Amino acid sequence: MPILNKDMNLCISLSARPSNLGTRFHNFLYDELGLNFVYKAFSTEDIEGAVRGIRALGIRGASVSMPFKEAVIALVDELEPSARAIESVNTIVNDAGRLVAANTDYEAIAELIRANGLDPEARVLVRGSGGMAKAVVAAFRDAGFARLTVLARNPELGPALAEKYGYGWLAEDPAPGTADVVVNVTPMGMAGADAETLAFSPEHIAAAAVVFDVVAFPAETPLIRAGRDAGKLVISGAEVHALQAARQFERYTGVALTPEQVARAAAFAREG
Repeated sequence: MPILNKDMNLCISLSARPSNLGTRFHNFLYDELGLNFVYKAFSTEDIEGAVRGIRALGIRGASVSMPFKEAVIALVDELEPSARAIESVNTIVNDAGRLVAANTDYEAIAELIRANGLDPEARVLVRGSGGMAKAVVAAFRDAGFARLTVLARNPELGPALAEKYGYGWLAEDPAPGTADVVVNVTPMGMAGADAETLAFSPEHIAAAAVVFDVVAFPAETPLIRAGRDAGKLVISGAEVHALQAARQFERYTGVALTPEQVARAAAFAREG
């Protein structure tokens, strides 16, 4: 860890429940690359005051997590296309007092869709209706996927998300064989109470070609393990987190990362 000095650039995260994933990812790379930066996670109940502090104190960048992703929109000066696409912010960059906001979750998902060569003709089933589901659905829409269904039990959020992007909505699981790509954007499989929950049935997994789980921790969720065991193309939440954090890092520092650097930082972050 470098000795703090007056010229050090500070980057932060703002979240109701901070984790060490981003802190370890960014600080690992600052150290490896010899950058005069430090990253610290914060929790706040005063998001307006926190954003004023970013501007007033010259904080270089901020990662924004729930429940602040929409609330900060009115507090910044400019939205990049990624944030406008889903009306949600997860990254703020301070350029000499001008706050520019982006959504690197959306960018990461769009990049993974492209990198894995997913077929726009595929039938996609997305389970979930929260903020991250919005990033997923928008990224698939912008990649040209016309046959997507939002699967969500919430009778308000589910239909609203589907209608916003021109898709259909279901409250209950459809029959197996009706989706080529299954995507989990719920806490199912996340460490804690839902750690052993499988987001889709074995029959749905068997009938799909691609299994995508946005849960970042643990990296090997029950859904990812089941998809891998079934011989499917799997895309993990750990990949999403690493890519979105890398895009944040590059905005904060101006340093482009190699895939190897991203992989090392992501592995270090998961160890903590």
